[in-house]
Amino acid sequence: MPHPYQAILLIAFGGPTCLEEIRPFLARITHGLPIPPQRLEEVAHHYEAVGGKSPLNEITLRQANALKNVLNNKLPVHIGMRNAAPFFVDTLCQMKTDGIKRALGFILSSHRTEASWERYQKNIADARAELGPGAPDVDYCDGWHDQPLFIQSWSELIQAALSRIETDNQTSTPLIFTAHSLPTAMAARSLYVEQLTTSAQMIAAKLNHRRWSLAYQSRSGKPSDPWLEPDIGQAIRDLAAQGEKKIIVAPIGFVCDHVEVLYDLDIEANKLAADLGVNLIRARCPNDHPTFIRMIADVIQAKIVEDRG
Repeated sequence: MPHPYQAILLIAFGGPTCLEEIRPFLARITHGLPIPPQRLEEVAHHYEAVGGKSPLNEITLRQANALKNVLNNKLPVHIGMRNAAPFFVDTLCQMKTDGIKRALGFILSSHRTEASWERYQKNIADARAELGPGAPDVDYCDGWHDQPLFIQSWSELIQAALSRIETDNQTSTPLIFTAHSLPTAMAARSLYVEQLTTSAQMIAAKLNHRRWSLAYQSRSGKPSDPWLEPDIGQAIRDLAAQGEKKIIVAPIGFVCDHVEVLYDLDIEANKLAADLGVNLIRARCPNDHPTFIRMIADVIQAKIVEDRG
C-alpha cells in the first residue's frame, strides 16, 4: 500500500537566535495585542539574561535530526516555525519545490489551547493559501498529552531530578508540575487544564509520587485580568511557609528548555526559593531526550497506520 505522506512537518513556536533578533521577534509575537512597551522590554531583558537568544530553534533542529534517525530516514523531516526562520510559508515553499504533495504535521505543543493548536493550523492554512496551487496538503497528528512514552519521558526526567535528593526524602519532597498560564476565559474554551491534570496524575502515578500539585507560570497581560492560578511563586511561598526545604519543579507544559523555563524558573523562581531558604530543583524538559523522540515517532506511525486504513 502506498505511503500516505511524503514528509513530516515539525511545527514549533520559534525564538530569536541572537541579540539583534530579540526586539523584532517580540514585536512580531505581540502584534495587535495590548501589551505595554515596558513589559516587552522586561521580556527582552529575560532573553539577554539567558544568553541573548532562545535555544528553542536549535533544540527543534536536534529533535528533527533525532526523529529522522528513529524513522530510519524513511521520511524527510521539515521544521516550520510561527515566529522565526524557517517560517511556515518558507518551509512549505521548499516542500513544494521538492515535489511534496502531502505532509503530516506534528505540533510540538503538549497540551491543547486555541493559542497553540488551532492557531498553528490556521497559520499553516494561511501559508498554504499564500503559496497558492501546488502547496502541500498538511494533515495533523493527534494530541499526545497522555501518550505512554510522553508520560515515560517525563518520569525519567523527574526521576533524574529526584536522584539529587537523599533517597529517604525523595518520596516526601513536594513535586510541582508547571505550565504556561492562560487567561481563564481562553482556558475555559479548551481542554488545557483537564489535559495538564491528566498528564500530571499519570506521571505522578508512574513515579509513585503522591505529593504533587499543578501551578502556572509566565503569565503576562494586565494584572487585573484573571489568569490560571496558583502561580509558581505562590506555590513556592506556600510550601516554604509549611517548612519545606526542597522542591522539585517539572515544567510539563513545555517541550524544551527555552526562555520561560531558563528565566522564569531557573532565575526568577530559583531566586524566590533561595530567598525563602528553599532548594528548587528543576527537571529538564524533554528536548531531544530519546524516549521523547520515540514518542513523536510512535504518534506519527500510529497516524500513518490509521490513514492507510
